[in-house]
Amino acid sequence: MQLFRKRLVFAWLAGIPLSYFVLGFLGNFYTTNFEIILLAIFFHALISLFFHYLIGKLELDLKSKPVETGMSLVLFAVLVVFIPIMYAAAKQFPNLFDHAAFHLEAGQRLWFAIALLPAYPLFVWALNLARKKNFKQTRFFQFVDENLHGLLLSFLFFIVYLIFASIFNRPSFFRDDIFFDADGNLYRWRFATENYRDYYWRPAHPFVLIIIRPLVGALVLFFKGDWLFAAFTLNALTSALCVFLVWYFVKHATRISHHALLISALFGASSTQLVFASIIETYIYLSAVALVFLILLLKDKPFSAMVLTGLIAFGITISNIGQTFLAHLFVKRNLKQLILYGMISVALVVPLSLLHNFVYPDSQPYFWDLTPLQREGHNSFPPTAQRANYLVRVMALHSVVSPEPLVIIDDDFPFQRTWMFRAAIKKEPMRIARYESVLGEGLVLAWAGMLALGGILFLKNIRKQDNGYFLTFIFT
Repeated sequence: MQLFRKRLVFAWLAGIPLSYFVLGFLGNFYTTNFEIILLAIFFHALISLFFHYLIGKLELDLKSKPVETGMSLVLFAVLVVFIPIMYAAAKQFPNLFDHAAFHLEAGQRLWFAIALLPAYPLFVWALNLARKKNFKQTRFFQFVDENLHGLLLSFLFFIVYLIFASIFNRPSFFRDDIFFDADGNLYRWRFATENYRDYYWRPAHPFVLIIIRPLVGALVLFFKGDWLFAAFTLNALTSALCVFLVWYFVKHATRISHHALLISALFGASSTQLVFASIIETYIYLSAVALVFLILLLKDKPFSAMVLTGLIAFGITISNIGQTFLAHLFVKRNLKQLILYGMISVALVVPLSLLHNFVYPDSQPYFWDLTPLQREGHNSFPPTAQRANYLVRVMALHSVVSPEPLVIIDDDFPFQRTWMFRAAIKKEPMRIARYESVLGEGLVLAWAGMLALGGILFLKNIRKQDNGYFLTFIFT
């Protein structure tokens, strides 16, 4: 192999911005020049390998399916351009966004540049070794090759989510309900500090800590003990996983690759997904578990895998195991197996809850202790037509296309609240966010049109197709 073939050199050059982003982030933890050099050599050689493969894949796809590949390129180009635009916008608010978290320090940049040079021969050597060892025949390569669009899309969204997460999870936001009525401060404490006790003392999350904290702890090993970075990075990774799972589900359900790419991109850019990805909470983990359960049903995976997934859903938030029951009912339509699923789950949730409170003593009440729920009366409201109207608008429209959020200022609260909806509190009327810009109104009209068209097509074909998954999406 020639050492300086055009494709090799172009792959090495094309990977430099991504390598800089990776090293800029890792530079928060690995600060010595020696560490920067080693990491830069390793990651840039690895990234150059990937770009070399990507260039070859693109050449083949442009020849075999030019229209579909062109559509995909446009979508990826939009995301690639969006990332620096979003970064530049965030950089204008230094009190909220620490751009240095994604940059190498001035003294480290020279060592990074020097390390790029030995990364090139390492990249060429690794490429030769991969060819000799028939790397293309390995399961890992085949998985990447078959799922490349989904992996690329989820990675680009991971970068977006990581930047947002670094903004919304700052320790200076020391209260809950600042952003979208979420308990961001509580779960930043529970997942990223030694103060894991639920200060609301709620039984709704029976064994959430033994599910999430070990995952955060695994990242802490790579982040040299920085629990906060590990927690919001895990949040962004899980959010990106959700994008990939949506792509995977749609691709295998429809067998149409570009359809899967468009749907998963729409999902990844939806307002709900951006919010869940940005704030350390339980929401995004529940989303990932629900998607995993749907894929287990789609691929007809073993019953034991479904039980495990259902237990994780229950452990994070009790009510969310109901989603798995409904999905199982609509898709499998096997009442006997559904009853068995429920019996096994009930048998295991008690010992798992006992284990949780043994590992994390005095962290929260057991889920069968209902006395704390008596304090939740302020969160229940009588049903009204106006509330139903607002609920439909939030679920059908606001969850995908974000309106102009409400900015709520209370004299006894240290932050401006940014919410989509506010219930009637202290005799104040209910309030809901509205679309106030031409762009917002145009986007929501386009989304409402697609939603209406989808509903018409669903009703038109309701007798001609299996509606199990459609009913699952509607009711869960």
